[in-house]
Amino acid sequence: MVIVAGHIVVEPQEREAYLMGCAEVVEQARRAPGCLDFSIAADLVDAGRVNVFERWESQAAVEAFRGEGPSDEQGAAMLGAEVAEYDVADVRSLT
Repeated sequence: MVIVAGHIVVEPQEREAYLMGCAEVVEQARRAPGCLDFSIAADLVDAGRVNVFERWESQAAVEAFRGEGPSDEQGAAMLGAEVAEYDVADVRSLT
């Protein structure tokens, strides 16, 4: 399993538009083979932060979906980003 997690920084007044522009990407990801979870969401305390969380069955599934990465429009809106991939060796359910 692979987890992709981190955050993107955008201008606070542009965050809502940025998120609306991501809706189609979230829908596509959730339909993609190997996607277990995919979320791009506003941070509750930082008006310029967008949190990213993805969970995939494999690295191959991540790469098949990712393709070219963010659109030019999304890339231009990003002031910064700190997102990383994590290979998961074991999972324990908390429910």
